[in-house]
This record gives sequence, C-alpha cells and structure tokens, in this order.
Amino acid sequence: MFSAPDSYPIDLPTFHSEINLPYTLTPGRAAGTFLAEVKNRRIVASRFASGQVVAPAQDFSSTGGEEPEAFVEAPQTGVLTAFTRVDGQVIGFIRLDGCDNDFPHRILADLDDISIGQRVEAEWDDSVEQSILAIKGFRIAPDAPVGAVKPLVATEEPLGVIPYAMKLDYEHAYGPYYGRMFDEIRENGRFMGVRSPGSDVALLPPREIDDVTHSRTGTWKACADTGTIRGCSIINMEVYGQTRKVPYVYAEIVLDGASTRMIHVIEIDSLEEAKEKIKPGTRVRAVWTQGERKGRVSDIERFEVIEG
Repeated sequence: MFSAPDSYPIDLPTFHSEINLPYTLTPGRAAGTFLAEVKNRRIVASRFASGQVVAPAQDFSSTGGEEPEAFVEAPQTGVLTAFTRVDGQVIGFIRLDGCDNDFPHRILADLDDISIGQRVEAEWDDSVEQSILAIKGFRIAPDAPVGAVKPLVATEEPLGVIPYAMKLDYEHAYGPYYGRMFDEIRENGRFMGVRSPGSDVALLPPREIDDVTHSRTGTWKACADTGTIRGCSIINMEVYGQTRKVPYVYAEIVLDGASTRMIHVIEIDSLEEAKEKIKPGTRVRAVWTQGERKGRVSDIERFEVIEG
C-alpha cells in the first residue's frame, strides 16, 4: 500500500504558466470612429439631441439611450476632477472643455504635484495609432486656454475590428497532491489517486478532502490507464484557437480503480465510426506520447477504443 499523502513535502517548487487569450474586438461605429481619428490628433465625441456632449464618442446616451445626432471634435484641454495612483502611475478623470462626462486617462505628473481643479492638456504619442494610448496622457497646464467643441464635417472610416490579446502570467504551485500525480505521470507513466475514506476507489485528480464526506482522504492508489466512458461529445466544428483537428470526441472517462472522471479526447476517423463505437460504457485505453514526458495531462496523447 502506498504511503499517505501527508508524508510528502508541501513546499514543492512552483512552475511558471500563462493564460493567453487572443481575440478581436468590434468597437462599433462611435468608438471605431474615435480610434480611427486619434492618428489625426483629434478627440471625437458624440453630441446628442439634448445638447449633451460625451467623449470618447458613444453609440448611445447613458442617460436617455438615444443615438447621437452628430460626431464632434472635443477640445484637448480640460479640468482634473479626480485621480488615484495605480501600479506607479497616476490615473485621473478629466472633464474636457465643453463635455458633460469625465474622460479617464493617465496624468503625466507626480502625485504630490496634482490637485483637483487643475487645468490639463493632452500630450500625444506619435508612435501609436488606432488606440486610446495615442494620447500619451494629460499634463498639468495651468495656462491652457478653455477650448470649445467643434463640428466635424468628415471623419475617417470607423475601425471594424481590433486585434487584442489578454495575457496573465502566474506561478502555479502543485502542492503534495497534484505534485505527486504529475511526478508519477512523468517518471512512471501511471495515474495516482488517493483513496476515499473507508474505500478502495481513488479520487483522481488526488485531493486532500473527499468531495462527498468532507473527510480527509486516505492513502495513494495506482489507477490503470484503461477505463470506461461515462459521457462524451463529438466535436466536428472548427473554432478559433482549436489545437486539435476535427473531428474528435471529448470524453469523460472513469479509469479503472478510480471513482471520478478524467476529461480527455478520443481521435476518430469519421463521424459514422464515432456514432457507432463511442458512447457511455465504451472501454478505452490511454495512448501515451512518444519521447520524453513532461509531467502533464498532455503526456497522454489521446485515448483509443478497446476493440472486442
């Protein structure tokens, strides 16, 4: 019998990982026009029938819900109405001259030199286009004259889509349970779970507390790399970011010796074959990747149907 999990160290090393989400934004007519015009050093605002002027330009009024009657050019000067410091930078609300809302942006000054009511003026970054960051920020300008809202006779075509990406870097700590599981996958090519209290079936992935009884789990147990499908879905449509060629099956598999489901994929040659062979109750076997294992679930290339 394998020893209890708490006999393993808890101060295991972390590994670096990231969440990277590339996608495209559709800004709409108003924001798209604002972003298209920043290369011309113009701040585009929306003017509504009520006389309200809002910058950056908006497709609908936040108070009445109506569409704007026109796009106008807002002044590049205004008054600081609020500010805070975030990650070493000063972010402020600026009431641009002639506008009825606050324009959030970076303030190009030290926190000790800033006070509410100060006059500010936009400073531009010539190296940036199609982004609000084409405005480098607002600098303190006590002598800046009060500007006026101007009509816009013609504007650039609004941007239709904007490439965008969100990236989150973090350090992930496996701990003694996941650490042992992934170590066993890398070193021995086997799945290790922990026994439920008073039972010989294993929880996989392993965990300290049983989900049902809320009691501490027991000793380690090696599970087989064969199992039974308990739920599945045939994937036959391509979507952005997909790393595996369709069609394939996304399956929930209970490995022999375990009581919980592992999610993985089953490659198929055709939809007809999948409909015939793959369903709850089908027996499957893990196919391990060739070469050096990394200690990840992806060390299992796929599962295959056990014939007969």
